[in-house]
Amino acid sequence: MEVSLKDRIVLVTGGARRVGRAIALGFAAQGAHIILHHGSSDDAAAQTASDIRALGVEAHVVKADLRQYDAIAACFEQVRQIYGRLDVLVNSASNFEQGSFLDVTPESWKMAVDVNLNAPFYWSQFAGRLMRDTGTAGCIINIGDTAGVRPWPHRPQHSVSKAGLIMLTEVTAKALAGYGIRCNCLVFGPILRTENMSDEAWKRVEARLPLGRSGDTNDAVRACLFMATNDYITGATLAVDGGETLSNVSEP
Repeated sequence: MEVSLKDRIVLVTGGARRVGRAIALGFAAQGAHIILHHGSSDDAAAQTASDIRALGVEAHVVKADLRQYDAIAACFEQVRQIYGRLDVLVNSASNFEQGSFLDVTPESWKMAVDVNLNAPFYWSQFAGRLMRDTGTAGCIINIGDTAGVRPWPHRPQHSVSKAGLIMLTEVTAKALAGYGIRCNCLVFGPILRTENMSDEAWKRVEARLPLGRSGDTNDAVRACLFMATNDYITGATLAVDGGETLSNVSEP
């Protein structure tokens, strides 16, 4: 059965900028009210919230350092106070720590694991409890990337944390299925270039893809909406990557 998103409550972490922003706006365009999390992008969050409200739905901004459990807990208390329920959680916030395997520092390793794996676990715990307590057959969507299924030796901390996110998805799906709560993971390939990537470098990334082209934020949005509205999918990992995981190149 397809689920309507009108008047649903959707929380998007890392929703102020880039892919997270597109996802938040995509849900808003379907009539959902958005809780927009960001860590430090105050101006961007305010602009995204304004753009969401222009679509005729509500937007509330929450701020938290995802390395801090107490900050996440405080954000979720705001969710309880504002709406008292949650229908969809999108764990979109991420970082892309890098460094060769032998040179990764403890600080960089901890940063990657805290943001890419620990934080989604904590958000999912809070969301799962609220959905359970309110009898909401909700949905959790984790945003991964191809580093989680193919080793990126120059981003080992990122690769391992994203691989962990896929397993977290499966564990969450199985643990919460009895409450009617679903959890799935989207593995994105090249959708947005990094802010310092040249046109030439981006063309090289596109050339190695089986489809021969990059995706865009609309591809990410459509995948999220699909996972949120199809209520018979749980524990799945869907690659939205132009076939990148089929290629012989292990790292961009």
